[in-house]
Amino acid sequence: MKVLDLSCAQGHVFEGWFGSEEDYLQQRRAGLLECPVCGDRAVDKRLSAPYVHTARAASPAAPPAANEMPRSVLPPEQQARLLRALRALVRDSEDVGERFADEARAMHHGEIPARSIRGQATREQALALLEEGVPVLPLPDTPLLKEPLQ
Repeated sequence: MKVLDLSCAQGHVFEGWFGSEEDYLQQRRAGLLECPVCGDRAVDKRLSAPYVHTARAASPAAPPAANEMPRSVLPPEQQARLLRALRALVRDSEDVGERFADEARAMHHGEIPARSIRGQATREQALALLEEGVPVLPLPDTPLLKEPLQ
């Protein structure tokens, strides 16, 4: 079994398990490799450091169990679910641009009807909204939120 570090053209990094190097190459040539996050088929191997056992080396720590995933890394299925949810928020909200802070504040005070909005706010504006009790959620401004998820 050969475990390879792979990445797509969008920079998502993931693992691929193959029976052999030839198995990887055949799947790549056939266009079967696909990023689990964005569906990009431009997948390449990344450099990875193999484990080399030497007499002086201590035995390697066992890899974490699936339920002991490091907190900074989400499994691909959770990454995809999160991306779908973020895309739904973007799709189902109105982009008010730089008027975001004013619109959010006006809705909070009942001056205009409530609706789902998104836009840009400075750090200071966002903190002021939160201090006033206006519910806001910072979202990353990334093209991935606007492209289809495969």
